[in-house]
Amino acid sequence: MSKLDKIEELQNLIKKDPHDFQLRRELAVLLIDCGYNDEALKNLLYLSSKYTDDVGIFYNLGIVYEKLKNFSKAKDAYLKAISIDNKFYDAIYNLGLVYSELKEYDNAIDAFNKVLKDDSNDSNTYFNIGLAYFKKGDYVNAIDNFQKTIDINDDDLYAHFYLGNIFKELGDRDSAREKFEKVISISQDYSWAYFNLAVIYNEEGKTDQAIENLYKTIEMNQYDTQAYMILTKILLKEENYSEAEDVIKQALSVCEESGNMDYLAAIVYKNLGDVKNYISYLSAAIKNYQTLSLPVQDVKDELNEVRQS
Repeated sequence: MSKLDKIEELQNLIKKDPHDFQLRRELAVLLIDCGYNDEALKNLLYLSSKYTDDVGIFYNLGIVYEKLKNFSKAKDAYLKAISIDNKFYDAIYNLGLVYSELKEYDNAIDAFNKVLKDDSNDSNTYFNIGLAYFKKGDYVNAIDNFQKTIDINDDDLYAHFYLGNIFKELGDRDSAREKFEKVISISQDYSWAYFNLAVIYNEEGKTDQAIENLYKTIEMNQYDTQAYMILTKILLKEENYSEAEDVIKQALSVCEESGNMDYLAAIVYKNLGDVKNYISYLSAAIKNYQTLSLPVQDVKDELNEVRQS
């Protein structure tokens, strides 16, 4: 029997006997599993009003609220579950995740540390502690916990990735590069690792490597606006205008419209001597002024100057 058939069967049985709470509990869990979160919520709220000391009901209620992005109510549900059983570590772990979503990072760290008391070898918990410290801007403790994650599970690409970002932020390009290369060795389609390598190579003036990694970024994520824009700017600097045109045309065809991209396209066509497209994209940049980093009046002045020349 498929899960959907089972759901239908349980619903029919509950219609016959609305007070069979075990059937309703089974239905709620199955609804969660199949992604019917609103229906699951209705059943769990009903059950929670009848069984106020049932840890499983409040735990599943927390899960549903998380899935519905109602993190405040998810927190309350997990806290209720933990008040019933203070060693329910799955609920404590999920509570830590909810605290992170609510930006209550100190509370998140406290919750995850309680989980570690039960299992000191849980790499996911160390990762989430590291992430909380990272979001707090505490790079020292973030590094420590991401490293503990890796010590347990060297294939955790996200721990390597966040370490790479921290090292990059701290100006340690060699360590950052090593981490992003490690990410790629684990997952060759992780576009952000290629992008960050490109940024590092560009900062170091290693143009060929930067271009190579930006093309790789776009190959893995054809919607990466920043990759297109940085690549186009590098190609303009290298006076490779034809290739710059190819890149910006691809970007314009797949990425969300923006004033910055329109203006960059205008600069490409200016360098190609294509006045018609130069004017067209300056006009588009002005139209999309809300996503234009330059003062719109500067672009208007530039457009008027071109038209008068």
